[in-house]
Amino acid sequence: MSDRMVFKVEGVGKKFCRSHRHSMFYGTCDVLRGMLGRPSHSQTLRAQEFWALEGITFGLRPGERLGLLGANGSGKSTLLRLLAGIYQPDAGRIEVRGKICALIALGAGFHPLLTGRDNVYLNGAILGMSKRAIDRCFEQIVEFAGVGEFLDAPVKTYSSGMYVRLAFAVAVHSNPKVLVVDEILAVGDAAFQKKCFEQVAALNEQGTALVFVSHSMSAVERLCTSALVLSRGRQAFQGKVREAVQFYSGTVGNGIVQNGAVPEPIGLGEVTFSNVCVYADGGAVADPNIEFGKDFVIQFDYKFLRVQTHDTQVRVWVRTIDGRDVQRLAFQECAFEDQSSYANVKILPLREAGTVKIKVLRPCLFPQTFRVDVAMAPVDRGIHLGGLNNAALFNIVHPRNPGMYFEYGNHTITEFEYSVTLS
Repeated sequence: MSDRMVFKVEGVGKKFCRSHRHSMFYGTCDVLRGMLGRPSHSQTLRAQEFWALEGITFGLRPGERLGLLGANGSGKSTLLRLLAGIYQPDAGRIEVRGKICALIALGAGFHPLLTGRDNVYLNGAILGMSKRAIDRCFEQIVEFAGVGEFLDAPVKTYSSGMYVRLAFAVAVHSNPKVLVVDEILAVGDAAFQKKCFEQVAALNEQGTALVFVSHSMSAVERLCTSALVLSRGRQAFQGKVREAVQFYSGTVGNGIVQNGAVPEPIGLGEVTFSNVCVYADGGAVADPNIEFGKDFVIQFDYKFLRVQTHDTQVRVWVRTIDGRDVQRLAFQECAFEDQSSYANVKILPLREAGTVKIKVLRPCLFPQTFRVDVAMAPVDRGIHLGGLNNAALFNIVHPRNPGMYFEYGNHTITEFEYSVTLS
């Protein structure tokens, strides 16, 4: 290992067994083989076994900050447990120089029946701190965690936020060479997360390396300088943090869109919608990937199944994949019932059936996956004649201009300019 490396991972793999019965049998066999001095079968797969991680290689130097990205089940937590020494690799090797402090499970190392005070000493000892070292920084730990008035209460009475604050406070005062942090910091409130970021930055300036796992792209960008992307237990990408975030966001978005939308009919069923799609203006209709800042088109076919009354409003929502509103686009066949007129309300007549193309001009959607919902309703009424939730999915992808900066995961509501044509 290089003199400057605090740890190095070379070709590491970890396998698990799908069957508990097989797992117990293989474990017993491996222990017996080890006692007899015979090699185990750790690098080969046996019945019911699978590789949770395979061929992972990277290293970390003092002061470096590495983000781990990947979908659920990609192997992030398994890799963290390998780094922390909780698991042993079945293939490859991990070399460590210095103390690794891992925050990968809420309240790990705490005894629920002991007080907060007792658990500070217990957890500190687990992390390799002497009693004298804990005594020196005890007041700072309590102040950082903000649990002073509950210090002598059993930790089983603590909230999840208090648990994680105390665990993090002990960890960052143990003077680790490497700090491994899982998503558990999401339990803390905004003020505590800010304090954590500041403390990690201070440790980092002193040479502590960081391995950080989070599904918050903005947090990873803010905290890390490089990143490793895992996909189904394999190393999919490693490089600068922004490039890794772009790769991960694009991969996840493409996966979601390729799986396809599952439309959900709403309303009275008096109007049907079909062939809903979103594509770049001037691009292929079948390509739902749109470069950041570029105009795009929302297109769909409709058909009235009842006699038209020509008082219909067409409503189109752009929402994040988890349903948060970004913008609503609308036009209607007539004025409002009180004859009010507005400059930004478009009046367009509809035929019995046709195609709607809404061109969204100069949008400011941040790179992520979005969904489109469509519906029709009488003007000034909340009841839908028909519509589709989750009618189509599309991706906003990173701009080709490398000089453009923004944070991923931003859900800012934006204002659109748009035009509508009917055929």
